[in-house]
Amino acid sequence: MTRFTVNGQPVHYRIDPETPLLWALRDASNLTGTKYGCGAGLCGACTVHVDGRAVRSCQVPIAALEGSFVTTIEALSRDRSHAVQQAWIAESVPQCGYCQPGMVMAVAALLAANQNPTDAEIDGTITNICRCGTYPRIRRAVRRAARVMRGETIAAAPPPGIDPADAARAVPALTPVKPDGR
Repeated sequence: MTRFTVNGQPVHYRIDPETPLLWALRDASNLTGTKYGCGAGLCGACTVHVDGRAVRSCQVPIAALEGSFVTTIEALSRDRSHAVQQAWIAESVPQCGYCQPGMVMAVAALLAANQNPTDAEIDGTITNICRCGTYPRIRRAVRRAARVMRGETIAAAPPPGIDPADAARAVPALTPVKPDGR
């Protein structure tokens, strides 16, 4: 039995303690924003924060997290108000989008520790793989997010067709239909 906190909620996993955090989050907690990429800790698609540090969740057994605080992309900001999310939108970073949750989490951890990283620090810290090759836009977004964290404001709209309130809204429960159609 493993106990720690995920997105501000205490959890008690009754699964094999050697289960990687990635699968506990996705399968047991239904937090599917954290992506499976390579399973070897190389691509970064599964990056989450553990006690404020960026961690590749496919490489951490839940037994190692007893008493820790885990934050996934779902809890970074439900309304996309986090500086990294705003800069990501403003710089049109996403292409296919698969790597984005892990990339955003890695950048958020970097900027929490250093609000004015150099290009060398960005390149050395953000080792996540973007198969679409949006690295120039990623670097611009990191720089922009850093400026926002230092006080600059940006006007970044949500992606077309998505209202921020809708993105944060819980899915309503479905009402079962009886066999007679009522």
